[in-house]
Amino acid sequence: MQIHFVILISKQGKLRLTKWYSQYSAKERSRAIAELSSAILSRGPKLCNFVEWRGNKVVYRRYVSLYFCMCIDHDDNELEILEIIQHFVEILDRYFCGVCELDLIYNFHKAYYILDELVMAGELQESSKRVVTRLMDSLDLLVEESKEKANTIRNMIAQVTK
Repeated sequence: MQIHFVILISKQGKLRLTKWYSQYSAKERSRAIAELSSAILSRGPKLCNFVEWRGNKVVYRRYVSLYFCMCIDHDDNELEILEIIQHFVEILDRYFCGVCELDLIYNFHKAYYILDELVMAGELQESSKRVVTRLMDSLDLLVEESKEKANTIRNMIAQVTK
């Protein structure tokens, strides 16, 4: 199974996150985002969550105000991709204690990190929510330690320069 790209789009058509695993030029990326945004946002809620697009399939799922979309090969299993999307959303929800669109806007780097832990080179890398959550907790701890060290160094420099 090969995931070509991941796109998160708001109900208003705003792009919130993209990750490309296959080669697309900047022009092709813009065109793909525009085409898929209009195709997915115009679909009714009772239609299936699969869209044929340029010989591939785009599997999407809406959670509150966001559409999580993944493009796969035509022959790949759509249900597996729906599970990966569900898995991604559950980890985001666990990490942000009830994820919302603003969490992804202001903490996009953390959303990318979670996605990178789940999917690498277009393939599912980690299927355990606990492992990803532990990795995120370790990263947060590392960031806090780095901030503390930076503050200590700043204070030392400030005292020396007085």
